[in-house]
Amino acid sequence: MCAVSSAMAQLTPSKTYFGIDRPIVADLAVPASAEGEVSVQLMSPLDAEGNAKTIAVAEASVGSVDLAALFPILWSNEAPRSTTYAQMFAGDTAVGPALVLQPLLTPKSATIENPRDPRAAPEFASPPGGGTYAGLRVYVDRDVLLETTAGDITVRLRPDYAPNAAWNFRSLVDGGFYEDILFHRIIDARAGREPFVVQVGDPTGTGTGGPGYFIDLEDSKLPHDFGVISMARSADPNSNGSQVFLCLSRGGTAFLDTRYTTFGQSIDGAAAIRGIAETPVGPGERPTGSDLPKIITARLVDAAPHGTGAMPVQNPLEAGSR
Repeated sequence: MCAVSSAMAQLTPSKTYFGIDRPIVADLAVPASAEGEVSVQLMSPLDAEGNAKTIAVAEASVGSVDLAALFPILWSNEAPRSTTYAQMFAGDTAVGPALVLQPLLTPKSATIENPRDPRAAPEFASPPGGGTYAGLRVYVDRDVLLETTAGDITVRLRPDYAPNAAWNFRSLVDGGFYEDILFHRIIDARAGREPFVVQVGDPTGTGTGGPGYFIDLEDSKLPHDFGVISMARSADPNSNGSQVFLCLSRGGTAFLDTRYTTFGQSIDGAAAIRGIAETPVGPGERPTGSDLPKIITARLVDAAPHGTGAMPVQNPLEAGSR
């Protein structure tokens, strides 16, 4: 069985948005050297061990395919109401990055009774009737590569936890937003406190700038932990934009769970994250010195086939971490 890289093969949607009960057209390309029957598997998100379950399997041919015809469940009453993945296989070998199939669902709304309390938990209200399933957002699964002054950091996006935050971040990356941007807030270990976060995403470097719009808080269940990326915001829970932070420890950030929107995990670059965290800081947790930590540039790179990629990085400060 030959191994096939994503550069040699691709499952590509014809567009990004597909209304319910309509064809979901994609192009399937496989090199002639691939061995085995070509198929597409509809798969679940990754579990804590990095594995994904197969929901359904369908044989496919090179060229134009209709995922809705291959997987009628996508438009049925039993349709998955969370993100799924369409992964191409040649024989038993996963080929290229998967397609992300994100349901277009009416989102929950978030409110905080006492927004000035940093530990106040938001309340999420479901829309009347549970909301509407309107179709799918379909796109090629890609990671985000952050080239920083401390080294490269690769982030695996987790749209299964926070689809709109993940989509917002990759759209900003793809548009060139994160270029020459300062890590303007760095909070490493302090007396009696474990390492907290490094924050970035304001082109002005002041901590008050953003992309010119806000997106709402999402009810993400991905725990804050070392290398996890989360949306920064003001006291208003629905003031998420372009500012994000990378967590420096589970102990220091656990209280942020559900209060802030986690949407990805670093799968490479633990040393770079720690390098940024160790930058000297002055008043307001702002970095000081001549070598200020920055994102030099950010870009999208093809993700590994679904269920085959690297595990999230571990904290270098913890014994036995990698």
